[in-house]
Amino acid sequence: MPYRYKLRLISRACLAFRNSRTEKSNTHFAASRNFSTSGTVDMRFVQFTGKDGGPQHLGVQLVQGGDIIAVSAIDSRIPNTMKKFLEGGDDLLKKAKRIVAEGRSVIPETDVTFLAPVTKMDKLACVGLNYSGHCKEQGVSPPESPVIFSKFPSNIIGPRDNIMLPSISDKVDWEAELAIVIGKKCKALDKNEIEDCIFGYTIAQDITARDWQKSKRNGGQFLLGKAMDTFCPLGPAIVTKEAICDINNLPVRTWVNGNLKQDGNTSELIFKPYDIVAYISQFMTLLPGDVILTGTPAGVGFTRKPPEYLQRGDVLETEIEGLGRMRNKVL
Repeated sequence: MPYRYKLRLISRACLAFRNSRTEKSNTHFAASRNFSTSGTVDMRFVQFTGKDGGPQHLGVQLVQGGDIIAVSAIDSRIPNTMKKFLEGGDDLLKKAKRIVAEGRSVIPETDVTFLAPVTKMDKLACVGLNYSGHCKEQGVSPPESPVIFSKFPSNIIGPRDNIMLPSISDKVDWEAELAIVIGKKCKALDKNEIEDCIFGYTIAQDITARDWQKSKRNGGQFLLGKAMDTFCPLGPAIVTKEAICDINNLPVRTWVNGNLKQDGNTSELIFKPYDIVAYISQFMTLLPGDVILTGTPAGVGFTRKPPEYLQRGDVLETEIEGLGRMRNKVL
């Protein structure tokens, strides 16, 4: 049986397993009805251009590494950005599903350039100290509640784009992270309401200038150390939540020049994705396309003996099982 069809069968089995163990709550949802749980399917949403440039498109891959169906090129009612697609709700999703079922406008993955799968969102939030191993390697106790900070949407680059080292730092570090993508407007959620608000997941790197984060610069605030240009590679795809058997059991890995640096698992998360979304929604309204980075496992550069930092010419690779792999060169 060809590999891509095996993956499709596995994905369907995951969905069947998930549906069998999940009982939908009858609670009134605080979230506005953009995407319903029943409306989503096992998909990998990507933003891309042709290899030689050209217009941006929104596409769907049914399996990792498979062909891409350019849904926005077939139906002009489907926007070419993920944010606008999410804002459109179930109607746009139904149109995309119909196009995918017809199998039109199929493009080999080798013929496209992947962009970040979502951009220009309202919020790019992050969670610090959220893996037990990462707390241990720093010699700190796990926090009692999520530690929230932010990056800026302009920090985002694609899964194959270059990370540019700033001239004002020589201690730039890696942090592989699972990222949550919000599918609808939501506020003040309880845990029973989270399922309908998460559209899917992707991979992020929380690139960090440690000499700006871990010092008294900027009055002890570490925003500047986190939010420099190109400090958030994202992608390659947004995988819908139905396509993932267990979001709390995914290997998370980082390589620098082929050498494994981080080898963690989302099972080590102190605050799970649902906990994080519920917590942040108590303080601010989450909007379609918002992205939340959930923290990094042990193995970052500054805790190593001696410390290690990214250098020009390095190749940084980031993988979360089932979500894909990024490859970013450091310049």
